[in-house]
Amino acid sequence: MDKTLLERAQTGDAEAQYNLGKACNEGRDLAQDYKEAARWYRLAADQGHADAQDLLAALYYNGLGVEQDIAEAAKWLRLAAEQAHAHAQTSLAYLYNYGQGVKQDFSEAAKWYHLAAEQGYADAQHNLGMLYEDGLGVSQDPQEAAKWYRLAANQGHVHAQNNLGVLFKNGLGVELDHKQAANWFQLAAEQGLPVAQFNLGRLYSTGQGVEQNKTEAANWFRLAADQGHVEAQYHLGSLYAMGEGMAQDNREAFRCWRLAAEQGHADAQNNLGVMCEHGLGMEQNKEEAYFWYLLAAAGGSEQGVGNRDTLRRELKKAQRKRAEERVLAWRSGKMAR
Repeated sequence: MDKTLLERAQTGDAEAQYNLGKACNEGRDLAQDYKEAARWYRLAADQGHADAQDLLAALYYNGLGVEQDIAEAAKWLRLAAEQAHAHAQTSLAYLYNYGQGVKQDFSEAAKWYHLAAEQGYADAQHNLGMLYEDGLGVSQDPQEAAKWYRLAANQGHVHAQNNLGVLFKNGLGVELDHKQAANWFQLAAEQGLPVAQFNLGRLYSTGQGVEQNKTEAANWFRLAADQGHVEAQYHLGSLYAMGEGMAQDNREAFRCWRLAAEQGHADAQNNLGVMCEHGLGMEQNKEEAYFWYLLAAAGGSEQGVGNRDTLRRELKKAQRKRAEERVLAWRSGKMAR
């Protein structure tokens, strides 16, 4: 560590105190020590150093080196935000948005997001766009939402790219344009955002904005499914079941639908029931099928209701009881999934 930095910090130099706090925070040139980081940040923050105030707030928010205290975090964020610190403004807006450490107030959230957004801060632009899209703290205005999403998206903000794609897909705040939707989904999908990968896959599956290509759809669904995106898991299973974009494979369809079913996807649960009932992708097991139909029906699947009621008449009372007990265990979280 630079000895002169320590000396300047000890003599009250706020910038040196901030830099020393950051070094302790990051474990740069010395052992990581959040408690020391908080001490040095506070000394600088007390002198009005906005960056130090912002980072001290982060320690309070996360309970690093200090006892977690989100209200205290909000206090320091406000001091930095009032100095036009864009990150602090965005973080303070977030606290108001979700009622953390302060009373929830969407109007206050919009105010602080707006101040940061006007400085070009991409996170604030995206979040402000969400408020305009949903009409929270501001009058609902899809055009204004699209404006802020576009500003953030042009800076590479992955969620803004996806959200702008959704607006183009649905013609909200912008003229309906599936090609533009595909372009924005592609940019976000290439950054690894699962919902964008799924959205792009859907366009390839239906041929909207891009040439229809089930194989390409499957590729994007697979990337999203591997990250746990439930709808992608369901749609990938459907492509395997129908043999679209790849060889038909009931075992893979079962695996994908099982992943979605475990996340509560009612249609996937019903499809698993069908596969179990008829021995597709697994050995026939009507009791297992009844179990999945019960879950699907409880989740709102109309097909699940019909299949449940039909199969119920074929099963013995003991089989029905075992399946019903498994459903209770599943829904209480006591059954391994």
